[in-house]
Amino acid sequence: MDEVSVRDMTVEDVPAVSAVRVTGWKTAYAGMIPREFLDLMTVEADSEYRRSAFRSDSPVQNLVAERDGTVVGWAALGPCRDEGCTALDGEIYALYALPDAIGTGIGRALMREVLARAHRAEFTTLRLWVLEANRRARRFYERAGFHADGGRSLWNIGLTSVPEVSYVRDLLGDSGARPAAG
Repeated sequence: MDEVSVRDMTVEDVPAVSAVRVTGWKTAYAGMIPREFLDLMTVEADSEYRRSAFRSDSPVQNLVAERDGTVVGWAALGPCRDEGCTALDGEIYALYALPDAIGTGIGRALMREVLARAHRAEFTTLRLWVLEANRRARRFYERAGFHADGGRSLWNIGLTSVPEVSYVRDLLGDSGARPAAG
């Protein structure tokens, strides 16, 4: 198996990242999110949004995973956006791999780099939100040392409410270099 490398995303990576995100959503969230919503998602629209939002001076760190020079995964990390968070709380906003690359180490490579960067940012905790019904993602995060902390939220998509749960990982005393298990 070819090696995975993780690096900072550039504006040139936007179309590939949008492809990872859109195909990832359409695959992972089928049956969890209304099909009409997923059907409206396009790589072109996502690229347009992502390109306009991409800033090198942003506190959000966007990372891409590559294999053989092709972007096969994307993660985004930054300050926690939840009410009650402090400057010591970080958040994983996104972590996706192309559907045919799931289970090949892409997610683990991205998680290793996210954890390393969270430590460099001096976050003491790292948080994330995941769809309650997304068992595969929840198992991945649990193997990576995260645990559900009891937080729940409803994400309203049209007339449908999709439940999300929050996960947290305590980074104190954690080397940040430990690979995510799995």
